[in-house]
This record gives sequence, C-alpha cells and structure tokens, in this order.
Amino acid sequence: MDLRIFTEPQQGATYDDLLRVANATEAAGFDAFFRSDHYLKMGDGDGLPGPTDAWITLAGLARETKRIRLGTLVTAATFRHPGPLAISVAQVDQMSGGRVEFGLGAGWFDTEHTAYALTLPPLKERFDRYAEQLEIITGLWKTPAGETFSFSGEHYTVVDSPALPKPAQSPAPPVIIGGGGKKRTPELAARFADEFNLPFASPEAALAQFERVAAAAEAVGRDPKEILRSVALTVAIGRDDAEVARRAGAIGRDLGELRESGLAGTAAQVVDRIGQWREKTGITRLYLQVLDLQDLDHLEFIASDVAPQL
Repeated sequence: MDLRIFTEPQQGATYDDLLRVANATEAAGFDAFFRSDHYLKMGDGDGLPGPTDAWITLAGLARETKRIRLGTLVTAATFRHPGPLAISVAQVDQMSGGRVEFGLGAGWFDTEHTAYALTLPPLKERFDRYAEQLEIITGLWKTPAGETFSFSGEHYTVVDSPALPKPAQSPAPPVIIGGGGKKRTPELAARFADEFNLPFASPEAALAQFERVAAAAEAVGRDPKEILRSVALTVAIGRDDAEVARRAGAIGRDLGELRESGLAGTAAQVVDRIGQWREKTGITRLYLQVLDLQDLDHLEFIASDVAPQL
C-alpha cells in the first residue's frame, strides 16, 4: 500500500510551508507529496497569505527533493491552455528527474473562477474541453522526437507542433483521473488513466465507481488491472484518543464524522480501517489529506506507527 501526503494549500500556506511538509514527507519515507490545484480557500478561515500556484510550487520542490513523487489532485482543465500546460508539466518532470504524476480534472469550483478571471463553461462543454485537453497533452508528450503533432477538435486546434519539450519519463508521466461521474469520467479513464482516484467517498461508492471504470476499460479492449485504484481520505491519527481528538479539532472536523468518512483514530484503528478499504475495493494507494501543515509530528507518527503495519 503506497502512502502519499496530500495537501490543500489554498486554505492558507506559503511555499516555505509546503517545502517543510515535502521535506518531512521525504524524510519519513512516504511515497509522494501531492497538492491541490486551487486558487481560493473553501469553508471557514481567511486563506491567508493567499494561494500558491501548483506547478510553480512543484517546480521548486522538484529541485529541493530527491526521491518522492510529485503531483496534483487535480489540475483543472479550465485553468490553463493544453499546450502551455504540457510544456510546464514536461519541464517539471525534467527538473525532478522523472518524478511527476499528472492529475487532470474538468474543473468545478465556480467561485474561484470568477475570483480570478477564469471561465467555467457549462458541464457538457467543460467535459468536452477536458477530453480534448487529455488528447492534446498526452499526444504532445507521446509524439516521437523529430515528428509533429496535430489535432482538430471543437474547442482546440493544434497544427504541426514539434511536440517539445519531452518529459523525462517515457513516453509520458502517469496520468491520474478521478471523480464520481458515472459515464464520461469512466470512459475517459479507460482511455487515458494510469490511475483512478476517488476522493472522500465511502468504500461502497468507491467500489461502484472502480467497477464502472473497469467496465469502460474492457469496452475499449484494455485490461482493467492496468489502472491503479486509489482513494484520498482526511487523516487525524494519534497515539491515544486525546491526541486524535486534538488533531480533528485543529482542522475543524467532528471526530465522529471523521472516523466514519476519513481515517481517524489510533494507529491500530486506522490500520484496521485501511485493511477494510483494501478488502472491499482493491485499492493499492492512499492519499492522506493532511490539513494542519504545521503538525509535522503527525506525518512522523503515521510513518513510524501506521506504515510498517501495512
């Protein structure tokens, strides 16, 4: 079971905060450091000092870490044009020595779009654009050196692109697709995903979506086992009940609700919960959503008391 640290810096974090967490993630032996790609805080809190850009952050971390994988859950297709995004991700992959994983979603948070002059199209158009972005970005990366890439879609056109630069990973960084859409999301995952991620779902809902993705893969002649299954869950794990309650309170979450919907409890309780998830859904990767970025002891405790039991 891969354990990855997943952060939400739009809630209030500087690059230096993220660097400390990334360094702690690497030192503790976790598999990867991921971050959200959002420009506006959600829920309570002031979000100060303001958002950081996901791919600028990952470029910095690419040079300041050595081993951990780096990526987004997930970049919104509404934030960037596909050509420049393909260039940015390929460059960060080169800067990291081939440690990038590329999560891409259709975009959804309307308030952040209006707050930063971004356009959020209606749902159907949004997914049409998302599908074309996946075609273009992966097509640019996978075009052999010395050849050109062209694409003609409803929303984007590419003409004789040299399809450069190439990422360090060949033919491309792993692509992560996720979400609960019952038709188009599984169809796109079947075509493009190396990994399918369900964030903050129940085991039952996750299994149902994993099965939809598997059916879509079979429909296009692909082995469903090629698509890794993962989930993202909020964590509040401690040495005793008091520490668990303190960590849940620090992120403003009800402990009872978090025990039910996330990973909250002592090490033994959480190991048991992860085992249940694995048995019910077949996941092999967990993104641990860590919301208190100052509590580095939390990461160290998970690494020392939870990870060895998995």
